[in-house]
Amino acid sequence: MRSGRIDILGIPIDDVTEPEVVARAAAMIEAGGPHQICTVNPEFIMEARRHPAFRAVLQASDLNTPDGFGVLLAARWLGTPLRGRVTGVELTQRLAQLAAERGYRIFLLGAGPGVAEAAAAVLLQRWPRLQIAGCYAGSPAPEADEQQRKIIAAARPDILLVAYGHPRQELWIARNQPFVQVPLAMGVGGTFDYLAGRVPRAPQVIRRLGLEWAFRLAVQPARWRRIIDAVPAFALAVLWQGRRGRESGMGSDGAEK
Repeated sequence: MRSGRIDILGIPIDDVTEPEVVARAAAMIEAGGPHQICTVNPEFIMEARRHPAFRAVLQASDLNTPDGFGVLLAARWLGTPLRGRVTGVELTQRLAQLAAERGYRIFLLGAGPGVAEAAAAVLLQRWPRLQIAGCYAGSPAPEADEQQRKIIAAARPDILLVAYGHPRQELWIARNQPFVQVPLAMGVGGTFDYLAGRVPRAPQVIRRLGLEWAFRLAVQPARWRRIIDAVPAFALAVLWQGRRGRESGMGSDGAEK
């Protein structure tokens, strides 16, 4: 595992701050494609334990940011603390700012009909110089890949944001990047919905306390199975990894203490 990365339940997480991620994203774009960034939260990690293809994508990605308060707590428990969170919502906005400043073109793929366009309008209102290469709801189904590749290739974006929800968005990127060759692609989950105002985001004080899961459960009760996976199940799995690491005298990254 390369320097600056830790391991949480078999998934590599980069110890990066938001400005560092933006700088590395700019370097990826300047270097040319294809690259993939994943914003990893506890749900990602638990899903990856059950889904070998998803796990392989996370292990091969160019950058995995710590998105989720639970990831920070897990890293601290495992003796390899991270410096902070880099969430998909905040990173999307920082990438939009970067694109507006440097003339990069952004393509918004996924979410429900009209949602990507509404999110793009919000981004343009904040950064009028931003170049939106295209918006398309599309589908994560493999049979739709060829059509979407043509649309994206014709738009020539520098940044591709994909909102199909995990693991479909990450699998879509890994499957299609060899063909579309976008310099930087990132799955953004519900970010378009948040930006468009379709789904409320937890207030900052709740996010700071690490209680976003409780807010989401209150707003979207149907997510209860995902919340159980992301909170108690993840916590138990991390506690077990930490215990095994201490008993074996090894760190969470496999290095001897």
